[in-house]
Amino acid sequence: MIDMKTGRLAELALLTALALIIFVVELRIPDPIPVPGVKLGLANVVTVYAVYHYRPGEVFAVVLARIILGAMFGGSMIALIYSLTGGMFCLAGMFLMKRVLSEKCIWLCSVFGAVFHNTGQIAAAVFITKTTLVLCYFPILIVAGCIAGAFTGVCAQIIIKRGFKNF
Repeated sequence: MIDMKTGRLAELALLTALALIIFVVELRIPDPIPVPGVKLGLANVVTVYAVYHYRPGEVFAVVLARIILGAMFGGSMIALIYSLTGGMFCLAGMFLMKRVLSEKCIWLCSVFGAVFHNTGQIAAAVFITKTTLVLCYFPILIVAGCIAGAFTGVCAQIIIKRGFKNF
């Protein structure tokens, strides 16, 4: 069991709740492009913030809880596989990028996270469908992911600049 102070646990719980709320609200927004897997990914604002301010295990717990609860609230358990795979690829990519990108370039880390997320989703789709035909979506997902990743990264950058705890 992870030994952490109550305040830290409360912060992580609030981050999880915030990410889940953003995710559920985003479910109500019509898809910008009618391509499976293309969405804004606004909950990533919380994730990219957490990558730079919390330990990897803590961020993993926040993301895992958000993905599992999001699948329950979203009503699509098949989406759980895609979200888990994409989320874990995204976290791995962002933790790697954090080593070379300072917090001033958090928006760029978010772009890389989106690319890794889409790579994970495509890998899951190839595994589930047992066909490489889904690779046709990959270029569209990468472009959309770069745009969405830049947007969420800039949002995270603004929040950090203003001071997240003051929000």
